[in-house]
Amino acid sequence: MTDDVRNIVLGVIAAGLSASLGWLARTYLWKRKLRRKQAFFGLPDHSESLLVVNRDAGSPDLAVHRYDVFALLELSALIKDCNAHADVITQDAARQGFGERTEFCVGGPGSNRRMAAHMQAMLPGVRVNVDPEPGPDRLAFQIGSERHRMQPGVAEYVLLARLTAGQPGLGRPVFLFCGQRAITNQAATRYLARNHERLYRKHGDSSFALLLKVVNSQAYGPDVVELVADVTRAAQTPLPEGATRTTHRAGQ
Repeated sequence: MTDDVRNIVLGVIAAGLSASLGWLARTYLWKRKLRRKQAFFGLPDHSESLLVVNRDAGSPDLAVHRYDVFALLELSALIKDCNAHADVITQDAARQGFGERTEFCVGGPGSNRRMAAHMQAMLPGVRVNVDPEPGPDRLAFQIGSERHRMQPGVAEYVLLARLTAGQPGLGRPVFLFCGQRAITNQAATRYLARNHERLYRKHGDSSFALLLKVVNSQAYGPDVVELVADVTRAAQTPLPEGATRTTHRAGQ
């Protein structure tokens, strides 16, 4: 074998080894990323999850608002990416216990009784004004001592929470998307899809509750979202009787 032939053979072998190592490295990183995503959402391969949809509070029929449908579609894509499956049920048909399957619950407590039950049990520091009468505090959030009012189409709030029963890692999580309007529910699902890696690095598989603000939805839809605060501690601490409340108008 001449030197030229030997160099060509060695070059081919080196290129093959380099390509194989590169493929193995990419596969390892992809699988690690998938496992982290599955751990955060509580969705191992071929697992089952539950999508709990609310009803359109502005409709006399048992309809689902189109923005909530969009939210369900985005969540369905996340679930599929985890190699898992989802069942879609209405808020009045959900009967399973907490932690049996990963659950994604969409809509405020006024239109989703499942959401109301979760908040009462696990977020006792949060109150949502579901009074149908118009007024400045309609649909306002009270979290701890602070109240957050909505300015429709300009600045609206949504609570994004990941909740686990008992110790982290035991049982499947419940994700809550509790917004002042349907478009904010979709904004929260989109925020979760874009930021789940960062949220996993910060919170791991522990519970958290984030208050988000959707900015100028009448122009930008659900795309412009700001993190107002991590309200986990306040949301999980029961409100005292006669607590002093500080009002925050939307946009301030």
